[in-house]
Amino acid sequence: MGIELNESADRVAKAFVGARHGARALPVYPGIAPQDLAAAYAIQDRAIAVDGRAIAGWKVGRINAPLDGALGANRLSGPIFADSVIDIAAADVAASDAPQMPVFVGGFAAAEAEMLLHVAPGFSGAVPTDDAGTIAIIDDVRLGIEIASSPYPGINADGPVVTVSDFGNNAGLVRGVAIAGWQELDLCAIQVRAEIDGVEVGAASAATMLDGPYGAVRFLLANLLARGIDVSGGLWVSTGAITGVHEIAVGQAFRAVFEGCGELRCHVVAATPR
Repeated sequence: MGIELNESADRVAKAFVGARHGARALPVYPGIAPQDLAAAYAIQDRAIAVDGRAIAGWKVGRINAPLDGALGANRLSGPIFADSVIDIAAADVAASDAPQMPVFVGGFAAAEAEMLLHVAPGFSGAVPTDDAGTIAIIDDVRLGIEIASSPYPGINADGPVVTVSDFGNNAGLVRGVAIAGWQELDLCAIQVRAEIDGVEVGAASAATMLDGPYGAVRFLLANLLARGIDVSGGLWVSTGAITGVHEIAVGQAFRAVFEGCGELRCHVVAATPR
């Protein structure tokens, strides 16, 4: 990457981080938009360094045809910062089953029902090539809600490379209870339903998601290793929107039901400056 592109990536990264920390909308893209995934991840990597917060895991999203062919990938990734994760199973939030999750007013906001898989600490070898090998490096599977939000309202409409450039459009995660006996379950057979304010907005299973949740883990590990990011400490993977990306507004409530496994809820609130 040349000096000019480095400077452009730095400006865009700092603009997104500043807007996120200040809870300010960005009506237009803050610089020259990337044209390929390499440039987009360069912005994301720079923004991670500028932001400085600890990362608990990563979100994985889908890149649909025909852009998957043009870009050379059918998924994308973005960091999930530790302080944006609400753990429903934690003792200090056990009494609340509907945490408040902030989104950027004037930007983009959506909620997604997802399965969360945890790669156990110590992984440093070759990326598994099948589900059996992937299960061997997983030590926990949870129900989840990803909050996708960006200060820039065109984050999704402008396409995957723009999405990647602002942390993959992630703004938070609700981490629910463990799926009991997940090692013996077909995760792709679990039926999932999403509701906003009590109205169903989507229903599906992970069988529609390329090669499923385990495939999302394999993609992410390969993506991170190619970027020189250490994965040996363990990490959560939010494996993709099962029922769709459901746009949501401040004041609304989201519910994700995983048949036979449990459910999660959250309320959407306006982000405030850090």
